[in-house]
Amino acid sequence: MKKYRIYDLEERTYVFARDCRLLVRDFSKTINNIEDGKQLVRSSGSIGANYIEANEKLGDKDFLMRMKIARKGAKESSYWLRLLWDMNDSHRKKNQRIKR
Repeated sequence: MKKYRIYDLEERTYVFARDCRLLVRDFSKTINNIEDGKQLVRSSGSIGANYIEANEKLGDKDFLMRMKIARKGAKESSYWLRLLWDMNDSHRKKNQRIKR
């Protein structure tokens, strides 16, 4: 009998947003890191917020719209993470966990 892993997306999106905040806090305080970090914090938090909103849907169209916004936030977060990692080589090895 196969065991199926339960994917609690609400919890996973929370952990992702939290880990992004912890990552940004550790970066040096250059203007680039501050501004890009702000964007990452916003977009990573948006994923979970929109997922929660999708679960409280008003209808199928509302659900799809919120999930699309959450997906958009995930793509945006990926962009900011990539940019921050490329500009901060010392943190890249240290913080591989968040990339998964």
